[in-house]
Amino acid sequence: MLKMTRTVPNCMSADIPKWKASGDWFDVCKCNIPCPCTFAQAPSYGDCEGILAYHIKNGHYGETKLDGLNALFVGGFKGNIWAGEAKATMGFFFDERANEKQREALQMIFTGKAGGFMGELAKVFGEDRGTEFVPIKFEIAEDLAYWSAEIPGRVSARGEALTGPMTPPGKRVQTLNAPGSETGPGTVATWGRAVADEVDAMGFKWDWKGRSSKHIPFDWAGP
Repeated sequence: MLKMTRTVPNCMSADIPKWKASGDWFDVCKCNIPCPCTFAQAPSYGDCEGILAYHIKNGHYGETKLDGLNALFVGGFKGNIWAGEAKATMGFFFDERANEKQREALQMIFTGKAGGFMGELAKVFGEDRGTEFVPIKFEIAEDLAYWSAEIPGRVSARGEALTGPMTPPGKRVQTLNAPGSETGPGTVATWGRAVADEVDAMGFKWDWKGRSSKHIPFDWAGP
């Protein structure tokens, strides 16, 4: 089981400025609803492929502001990733609007080199398919009715809030303190259905429309 300890992989914390980043994260993936990975269980079909999308509402890396920037990952793995059974093959996309200092900061934070929660999550990253700076369109409803991200022509992800006959109007289907939360402990996961989950990039190619999606906020700091 992955244990959460504050470490800074591959670099000295003294060389890394204080940073904070908070905002919205969501995924769309191959698993059935609800994705078992969020409950620290094995994927529905033994393996998982998915898109992870991040939007920074407020953030800084030292003096470098990160507000409004996006990141998007595509990847896959086999087995229960939280039980140490798997390493994820990953491809990393970052917002092309970022300037040179912002690009460095995004890579440091989201690949785990700047510590914080992503420093722990990066322990399950395996093969690296590469990093690109691209246009990333990110949209989210204030009431969490939907969330979406797109790299035109390459990646399309959209989830719509899960509902059903026993869901009160305007209410969301949520899980508190999910044991496999992808953004850290103590979070609220809002469940949805993937109405778009299509990738043709970084050597990945799939279309898993109709499967699981969820939104979880993130609030990180480091190193």
